[in-house]
Formats: sequence, structure tokens, C-alpha cells
Amino acid sequence: MTRHAPQPTTDNRAIVIGAGLGGLAAAMRLGAKGYAVTVLDRLDRVGGRGSSVMQDGHRFDLGPTIVTVPQVYERLWATCGRDFHADVDLRPLTPFYEIRWPDGSHLRVTGDTKEMVAEVARLSPRDVKGYHQFLRDSHARYKLGFEGMVAQPMHRAWETIKVLPQFAKLRADRSILGLARARVKDERLRMALSFHPLFIGGDPSNVTSIYALVSYLEKEFGVHYAMGGVQAIADAMADVVRAQGGTIRLGQQVQRITIEGGAAQGVTLATGRKLAAPLVISNADAGHTYGTLLKDAPRKRWTDAKLRNRRWSMGLFVWYFGTRGTRGKWADVGHHTIMAGPRYEGLLHDIFIKGHLADDMSLYVHRPSVTDPSVAPAGGDTFYALSPVPHLGHANPIDWQAEKMRYRDKVAAVLDTLIPGFRDHLTTDLIYTPEDFRDRYLSPHGSGFSIEPRILQSAWFRPHNVSEEAKGLFLVGAGTHPGAGVPGVVSSAEVLGKLVPDARQVPAMKMAAE
Repeated sequence: MTRHAPQPTTDNRAIVIGAGLGGLAAAMRLGAKGYAVTVLDRLDRVGGRGSSVMQDGHRFDLGPTIVTVPQVYERLWATCGRDFHADVDLRPLTPFYEIRWPDGSHLRVTGDTKEMVAEVARLSPRDVKGYHQFLRDSHARYKLGFEGMVAQPMHRAWETIKVLPQFAKLRADRSILGLARARVKDERLRMALSFHPLFIGGDPSNVTSIYALVSYLEKEFGVHYAMGGVQAIADAMADVVRAQGGTIRLGQQVQRITIEGGAAQGVTLATGRKLAAPLVISNADAGHTYGTLLKDAPRKRWTDAKLRNRRWSMGLFVWYFGTRGTRGKWADVGHHTIMAGPRYEGLLHDIFIKGHLADDMSLYVHRPSVTDPSVAPAGGDTFYALSPVPHLGHANPIDWQAEKMRYRDKVAAVLDTLIPGFRDHLTTDLIYTPEDFRDRYLSPHGSGFSIEPRILQSAWFRPHNVSEEAKGLFLVGAGTHPGAGVPGVVSSAEVLGKLVPDARQVPAMKMAAE
């Protein structure tokens, strides 16, 4: 227990702001500890960035699609006396994904070391030895960064200081792209071994090489798909919360966190209604929590100036679309495809540093219908194409109202090299730009993954799970420790479980409205 945690009390009410995966995981853990939990979310369904929409018979998974490290879910469900695999149908994928380059070459990524060595040898025989070294690098970083830190509280400076010798030994100051450069010579392999931080909002040119651990996670634990999408996981989490006696209220926007005497007392909704509870967990973006929900409260660390000086993750342009009569067409295009652009480092610089919307791009293409036919009408396919783009906080932000359709046409031209003629089969589509991320998820600058996970914006340097701004206030989700990515977001609630004491076993108090 920390000095920030509320002492055990007969008032066991808790409010969770946001029904994203972090908020739902937090509600599950609090429910298991005996708290009477109320979850509030402004959207019309649970899941947050992991939610979905139905349109013309197609289910579009709006955010994360890849499920790794099933253990984080298994532990969460076990804490609640449940079996994760009884509630969620998780399917392992092989290959995990395929990377394609403009020159026609490709890399098929699996968890089999022999297969991967053969793939590397096919692309660049001279890099096989370096690839083996990278695998050892990845494992060492997994031991330190994932096993040693992910589910551990990092709100005390000492927790970060004590791992610095190991960080130095592993050259954590070197970027993951720098590590890839040191191990392999082929530019395609350098991209393939270093791009993973993009899925948590980080620039591989600047993000610490500790994130090489993702390669080990994939290899050791596999890449999976939840039938029904990540939405199915969120729905199953909500079912557990309700089974514990918790309440989930959708269409409820929190306007302020109520602070009195330096302690959280509840929340005020946009309607003016007040809900009281001595324990408040914010699954809202950390920037929104401190910059808006605590705007009227004294802040010691996360002032507006401090938030302005953070480096934020890139924005995302996501084109969701459905096709008719294409099931079985483009048979070489699987569930996950990464289309590398003609530039790698230059494009990263345009996106993260210059804030420039380049004509060229790299795309992540999701085709869940090859695994889960329920996502589309009979005979059809459901896709999304995701392009990393600058966030809205750069000096000359992109006017997406003007650029959206032009950029879609550029994306379509690239997609034509993967799924030729797809536009002749289009039935429906939907586009999200950074402006939609800003408005739908209240994400500062429309960033896709909150604060960028650079080394001095990670662990102790990141917004803490236990807030120093008010007693009884805690944070979960992408903007706090351990960071973005579904395993990290769910693990943030595991950290919470270590910080908040069990509630006394008393009858649950009714959520009071003032």
C-alpha cells in the first residue's frame, strides 16, 4: 500500500472513467477486491479504442487487432475467479503477418525459429548471424523490460534508478532502429526488426531498444485473433464487471474530477450531475485527465506547461471498407499485411519530427474476414488500411477536412498493388483521421497512442498509475505506465491492483448523486 492509496473503509465505492480495455480491466480488479464499481463512458459501447462499429453488414474493428501475451488476460480473469478461454475464443495465427516491400520482396513472419532463419537467409544470407544475435538481444530485453517492469509500480524514482545499470548494459540509450542497424545490414531487415514501436506510437529512430522485446513476445507467445475482434474481449470484460455487481453507464461524459482537500471525491458529469466516491480511476488519456478533468484543481507535476512539453505519439489515418464478392479473391493476402513504403527513416522523420504529410506511405492492412467470416456479409470481405501520419500538435497541423479524400485516393493507389481492382467491389467505407481520434477519444493532438514511449517518457518519467496530484486518484491506460499496446494497457490495471488495498467486506454502498 502506498501513502496515496485510500485506507480500507466502509465506503467502498469506486468510479472508473472510461470503458476502454484499461478501464474495464481496472473495474474487474477492483470488483475482485470488494469495491462497488461504476464505470462511466461517453461512447455507446464498451471497448474505447478497441471498440467496433457495424456498417452495412460489416463489423469494423476500430483499433487494435493483434492479440499477444494471452497470459495478461488469463491472470486478469483468474483474479476474478474466471477462465478467460471460456469467455473468449482466441485463435493463433500463422503466419503472424507478412511484410511486403515495393521491390516485390517479402518476409513471412512466424514463431518458428528455423522458418524465420530461412526467411532471413532468403532475403540476405549475410545477415543470418546478426539475426540470431538480435533474437538474443530481444530475449534479454524481454527479461528486463517485460518480466521485470511491465506489471510493477514505477511511481517511485528508485524503481527506475535501480534498473539503470541493466539499462546501461543493454544500451537502452540506443534506439531500436540503431540496434537493428548494428545487427543486420539489409535495409529491409532493419525495418522488419525495428518497426514494432509504431504499434504503440513510438518513432523507431528514437524509441529505446528495450522495445526489441516485442519480437520475443511474438515469437514466444504467438499472435492471436479474438473471434469477434477485440470488441469481443471488451464485451466479455464488461460481462465480468456486471457479474461482480458493478455498473457500466454508457453515454455519460465526465467533465471534471472532484477534488476537495487534496483528495478525489468523485466526478461531475457534463450534465452537471455529481457522483461521489473516494476512489477514482481514470482510463481517459493522461493528457485529458490532467489537462481537462483536473483543469480547476491545483497540480504539482502535470501542469499545462509540462503537458505541452511532452512528445506525443503520431496520428493515424484509418480507412475502413467493405467489399462484395471477394471472398477467396486475392488468395495471397492474409489476415495481417504490412506494406512498407519506399522510404523508412525519411518517412519516420516526416511523421514524427517535421509534421509533414508525405506523398509516400507505409500501410498496415487488416483483413479479418479470412479468419472470421462473421465480420462481413456472405461472400464479402472487411478491411482496414492504417497509415501513420503526423498528429495535430505540429506547427502547421494538417487540415484533414481538406486532405481526407485526397489522402484516401493515395492510399487506394498503394492498395491497388496488394488487392488490385478492389475499388470495383467497394460497398461501404468509413475514414478516421487524427481529428476523429481527438473528438471521439479526447486524445490530445489526435495522437493515436497518447504520450510517445521515449526513454525519458517511460517508467517513472511517464504519468504514474497513482497520481501525485490527488489522493485516491489513479490512472490506467496507454498514457500511464507501462504504456500503449493492449498488453501494456491491461497490465496497467495489474499495477493498480498492487496499489489499491482490498475493500472491507461490507454491503456495497449505492452510488450517491448530489
